[in-house]
Amino acid sequence: MHVRSTLVGATALLLSAALAATAAAATGPASSSGGHGATRKAVEAAVAAGVPGATATATDAHGAWSATAGTGDLRTGAPRSAADRYRVGSITKTFVATVLLQLEAEGRLSLDDKVDKWLPGVVRGHGHDGRRVTVRQLLNHTSGVFDYTADEDFDRAYFLKDGFFQHRYDTLTPQELVAIAMKHAPDFAPGATWKYSNTNYILAGMVIGKVTGHSYATEINRRVIGPLHLTATSLPGTRVTVPQPSSRAYSKLSLTATGPTYDVTTLNPSIASSAGEMISDSADLDRFYAALLRGKLLPARQLKEMKATVKIDGDPNTRYGLGLMDTRLTCGTHVWGHAGGIHGSTTTAVTTADGRHALAFNFNGDWTGSHAAVVEAEFC
Repeated sequence: MHVRSTLVGATALLLSAALAATAAAATGPASSSGGHGATRKAVEAAVAAGVPGATATATDAHGAWSATAGTGDLRTGAPRSAADRYRVGSITKTFVATVLLQLEAEGRLSLDDKVDKWLPGVVRGHGHDGRRVTVRQLLNHTSGVFDYTADEDFDRAYFLKDGFFQHRYDTLTPQELVAIAMKHAPDFAPGATWKYSNTNYILAGMVIGKVTGHSYATEINRRVIGPLHLTATSLPGTRVTVPQPSSRAYSKLSLTATGPTYDVTTLNPSIASSAGEMISDSADLDRFYAALLRGKLLPARQLKEMKATVKIDGDPNTRYGLGLMDTRLTCGTHVWGHAGGIHGSTTTAVTTADGRHALAFNFNGDWTGSHAAVVEAEFC
């Protein structure tokens, strides 16, 4: 899920004097050799720029390495932990796409099926027509379907301060989220161009339900989380808390990066559903993306389809596949993965194409901090 109202730039006011007193920590074999020194400095720089705290874990041929910086709880001063679980937002999309590609490999659907085949009449209204949109277009964001999080009423109710504190524990169904999108015209005709839309993945989760007779959460658990032994990864549904160990999550709940900082740790993630409800930790995310890119979750044909990318307007260095992004770094290295944001939590998880070098990290504030700088530091 994309946090529209709170991710506003790369600089912000320092949160409190407590941040100045928190030290960075690194563990693992690389902390003594300095092999990840640039990554550690980039994580520390994010905290210096105003992020309350950060946690990162990388895996490569030398093993696993972790670093933390800043604080996990502004009230107590407790530090962040390498074992922290956190909300991963739109990284959920890669899990959803993986399940749909597995179903295609089993012959249970085609990515070129029209959405209306599985969800008859659901994508209708103000020019939307599920008879013209394919499952593939949902997964690579070329459907043109309006993003429900861009609805102004939804934005005020769930992302800005007054609305958030009134509605943070609301339960919304996928059908209700899609209905919000259907009140608007499509952004463009199906296939005409690219635009990120969380509604695409709400619909994708609903398709999984229709094809399998089970919820997308059940299928992700059975097909991905269980086989990979992702013990810190979960789909909370309507559960409002994050399992321990975890840190607090913070937001400005504002259109600017200034002003008060609010604890937004507890919320009902049904507002994100299959577009962004998941919880994980850095080690699990490294394991997931490494396994995915090494072909352990998908047959070669389906992995190739997932990696077939389309252009993202305005970003010449990033292309979007099926729930998977290909980013070319300044040093020429390509990394594959996804980023995610939800109230008080922003996350990036990427790996090299061979799955042998992976990085996942999280900031527990949603208004500042350079994710690109951390990725560049690790891989370049």
